[in-house]
Amino acid sequence: MSIERRTTKQKEAIKAVLSHQDGPLLPDEIQALALKIVPSIGIATVYRTLKILQDDNLVCSVEIPGQAPRYESSDRGHHHHFHCQKCHSVFDLEKCVEGLKNLVPSGFRVIDHEITLHGLCKACD
Repeated sequence: MSIERRTTKQKEAIKAVLSHQDGPLLPDEIQALALKIVPSIGIATVYRTLKILQDDNLVCSVEIPGQAPRYESSDRGHHHHFHCQKCHSVFDLEKCVEGLKNLVPSGFRVIDHEITLHGLCKACD
């Protein structure tokens, strides 16, 4: 049984922000961009809305070890990320690792995977 949720201008602003990004964002980055659409949006509203969108499978979190979760639209399909160790930005990678099955020990079965490359982005290199 699905729960019918209200459409709010705050929710629509957050969805719009996430749909126009090239990588996952921190909640405060989402708020800063959403403020351009809804000038009164607060950080508590951003967190609350992200939780609702995540519960509805419209948003997913991206975990970078040692950092707060970032969020992106769930409709991006399977992809991986690049984390800049200098500016801490996270970018989407377009392709998946080829030959991943060759790395799996005999008799094992991969169900899912996440790969994050770490290094320096163009601007920081």
